[in-house]
Amino acid sequence: MGRNLGQERMDHRPTILITNDDGIEAPGLYHLWRALVDVADVFIVAPAFEQSGVGCKITLHKPLQIRKTIWEKETPAWKINGTPADCVRLGSRVILGKEPDLIVSGINRGANSGRVVLHSGTIGGVIAGAFRGIQGIAFSCVSFESPNYLLAEKCVLPLVRHILAHPLPKGSFLNVNIPDAFDEIRGFRLARQGMSYWAENPEQREHPDGGFYYWQGGAWCNLDEHEESDVALLKQGFVTAVPIHVQELTDHTVLKERKEMFEASLNFGGDLDPTSAAPPLEPVP
Repeated sequence: MGRNLGQERMDHRPTILITNDDGIEAPGLYHLWRALVDVADVFIVAPAFEQSGVGCKITLHKPLQIRKTIWEKETPAWKINGTPADCVRLGSRVILGKEPDLIVSGINRGANSGRVVLHSGTIGGVIAGAFRGIQGIAFSCVSFESPNYLLAEKCVLPLVRHILAHPLPKGSFLNVNIPDAFDEIRGFRLARQGMSYWAENPEQREHPDGGFYYWQGGAWCNLDEHEESDVALLKQGFVTAVPIHVQELTDHTVLKERKEMFEASLNFGGDLDPTSAAPPLEPVP
């Protein structure tokens, strides 16, 4: 008889690097640590300050500083004046000196469902690990105003055990969202990433010195979702886990369908001579 998620066991005590984008003092990071500290060698490497919305950004134009910080149970912990991706890169290369078995990011305050993943620093941290072939999971509470970290904490260990027992392909990671508006979850679903997103909703204000400035703001844009999307399943009370792949970014359909036409139309006359006259632009129909 097969084991359920809660019964899967790890063959050894894994090394897990945890990070987030809400910063070293965020309650979600504490709950993530608490879910894992008794079963893994946990290393905390997190931003010194909130880094929400930075995506996969890395810091290039200022020096990064690694500062040791005190944590419970003598857990080794550091804060870095950079992004989640910076934390993972320096955490594995400088602090650990080796690749961890798993990178876990979160628990984020607010959903990373739909296309929000493209802006998320929580996701950016695990992508930085996926580029190196390291397994990763990102955890988020759906609610921004009242995240249920206790409920999310209960979901962490079963998923971590499952991924360590059944690793994802190289370049893939799990994006997990927990529907904390419910007292109990209905179960776990392996889902597809939704299409809804936060659209811009800029708020204009007048500066005391003259001129205007803007707060980005945002309005949730609901699109027609597949019934197996994370957006749809979260509304039904399921924990969603989406396998996201970043190893291969090519649109192979376009590459296959347009390669011959593209190269034939642009490589006019054989050699591409920048001084030769190009064909005139044709109006768009």
